[in-house]
Amino acid sequence: MKGPLFYAKILLFGEYGIIKDSKGLAIPFNSYKGALKSAKNLSGEALKSNQSLANFYNYLENLDTEIVSFDLKTLKEDVEAGLYFESSIPQGYGVGSSGALVASIYEQYANDKITVLENLTRDKLLKLKEIFSLMESFFHGKSSGLDPLNSYLSLPILINSKENIEPAGIPSQKEGKGAVFLLDSEQIGETEPMVNIFMNKMKNEGFRKMLSEEFVTHTDACIDDFLKGNVSSLFGNVKKLSKVVLANFKPMIPTAFHKVWEKGIQTNDYYLKLCGSGGGGYILGFTEDFEKAKNSLKDYKLEVVYRF
Repeated sequence: MKGPLFYAKILLFGEYGIIKDSKGLAIPFNSYKGALKSAKNLSGEALKSNQSLANFYNYLENLDTEIVSFDLKTLKEDVEAGLYFESSIPQGYGVGSSGALVASIYEQYANDKITVLENLTRDKLLKLKEIFSLMESFFHGKSSGLDPLNSYLSLPILINSKENIEPAGIPSQKEGKGAVFLLDSEQIGETEPMVNIFMNKMKNEGFRKMLSEEFVTHTDACIDDFLKGNVSSLFGNVKKLSKVVLANFKPMIPTAFHKVWEKGIQTNDYYLKLCGSGGGGYILGFTEDFEKAKNSLKDYKLEVVYRF
């Protein structure tokens, strides 16, 4: 048995803000992918995945909801027969490893599923997001459902607000000097503790004010610029966002990268922002000159996501 491929995702803009209803923009990232597979004799990662799927089955079996049901009998039989999720998506890196798994389980086992081929109205997208949020909460404690949605549809998704999401057309890539890239922190990040830190910070009025007046404003401006292809304006807004994140989200930035982050803002060689919840994994970089950024960050592993 072999399921279809599901890809990683990158939330270009909107991390944390989307919890509080700012805009967000997520794009599929086809360099990493995963699929359901089955084998009789499991070992290593495949065995770990199979055990995780057994726990996920128990979670789905006890999910008390009207909006989705699963063919649990088949899922149980498949798990017992050696079902596992084979994936090249790094875990704890903010690129949606659990999202791809959730999408694959929904695709394979959900009853009356909403398919990618039908006319995806806003109501259908919101229903999918709600289902995926419930499913992915098994992995993260609290999930927006966005990662699995992105992986399932394999389309860029624009989040206007919690109640308003739509597939987005993003400008096609150019063979220019500029790029969005991933910087590997070589540390694993855990989503749940980071989200807990954020929720604690939200109890502080000053932090809430900064979030709505600065973070959300810059994020929304970045998304508008990116979608319209306003590259020069985009970098000005990304720089502002990078500064705000460095000043207010330090616990989410691995300590070893505080100076690297600062250096980008001072030199304008590149600007960094969180990729997912932070705490490790990938850091997202934006640069008007990738060769210059590569030189400036020569001690680190970089991977291009998008070219300007």
